[in-house]
This record gives sequence, structure tokens and C-alpha cells, in this order.
Amino acid sequence: MLYTLVGILIGFVSAYLLFDAVSTRQPPRLTPELRSRIAMEGENPLQATGGEGAGEAPTDARTADTSNPGMGGVAPGGAGPANAEVQELRARVEQNPNDAEAVKRLADLNFDIRNWQRAQELYHHYLELRPADPDVLTDLGISYRETQKFDEALQQFRQARKLAPGHWQSYYNEVVVLAFDLKRYDEAGPLLEQLQRMQPGNPEVAKLADAVARQRSAA
Repeated sequence: MLYTLVGILIGFVSAYLLFDAVSTRQPPRLTPELRSRIAMEGENPLQATGGEGAGEAPTDARTADTSNPGMGGVAPGGAGPANAEVQELRARVEQNPNDAEAVKRLADLNFDIRNWQRAQELYHHYLELRPADPDVLTDLGISYRETQKFDEALQQFRQARKLAPGHWQSYYNEVVVLAFDLKRYDEAGPLLEQLQRMQPGNPEVAKLADAVARQRSAA
């Protein structure tokens, strides 16, 4: 019985570490202020509240209105400071689709509610406006990973670290995709070693290395 309990405990700890490593992303995009707003209001600040009218596109977080397809991403309606911010951003983007800061903020908000397809569209547009941004490339890669587009995710991470060789977040996320999603441990290993040299005191990197080792030994 004791050995059984110990085995269950080890399995639980291993699973927790694996989940923690795979689910971690850097850098976080949802500010503590916005988290508290969502918690207090009990609603998603990008949740659609309207319906569909004649000749109108669906009013959800993945579509803009028909006057500017692909750029709005949020329907009118709702209440509260978070929703007000979203509506302001949407209006800015509709008025000026090349407002890079507003486009990026909308992309980040869609990312944070796991609206991956919409986040991808907005990040792509932002990168058309400001191409050399390793943080955005990495977030775009994560959104691809979450929709099982692993090759596209790897392409974004590699472009990010090509632009910024010290951008450890892109290394981190590439290791996650290679090791956990694709089981390509021989490719993940050298990248992980390089990441450990870059971030020797980073606890997230240490957790990742431990999880990769456990995953590989169990394969």
C-alpha cells in the first residue's frame, strides 16, 4: 500500500510539473488590473452581447463589422471599464487600421481570452505594420501552437530568436513544442541547453528542463 501511495504521489507531481511547463508562456499579456476587472464583473470583456442583423457579420470576438473586415474584433454592447476599453480600441482600429498600438492591444486581449484565431489575425496585421517584434512573433507562435499548427509556431519562434538572439522566451516556447507536442527530443535538447546557459537562474527554465527530462524518460 505504501509503495502504491508513493507511486501515485510521484505521478501526480510529474503531471503537475509537465502541465505547468507546457502551459507557461512568456511574457504574460493580461495585466493584474484587467484580471481584477474581469473577476469583479464576472464576464469576459470581449464577449459578444449583440446579435446578427440583416447584411451584418456575426458580432463576436472573431469578426469585425462589415465596414472594416478583420480589424474590429469586438461587438458593440456590454458594460464596465474593461468593455469600454475594448470599444475604444475597436473604434480606433476601425477609424485607422494602421494604428499599431490599438491593433496589438486588441490582439493581446484576444490572446488572453484564448481566442486564438482572432489573435492570429490581429498579430499578423500588427507585424505588417511593425515587422521586427520578437515578443509579438512569440505570442503569434503560441497562438499557432494552441490551434495545433506546430510548424507555423516553430517558424515564428525561430524568426523571433533570429531577430533577437537573446530572446529567451522564443527558445522556451520552441522547446515546449518540440519536446511535448512533437516528441522531437533530439532537436529540443540542444535548444534547452542553450536556454539554460542564457537563463541559469530562471526558475521557469529549471521547471521546463525537469519536465522535459521526465517526459523523455517516460517515452
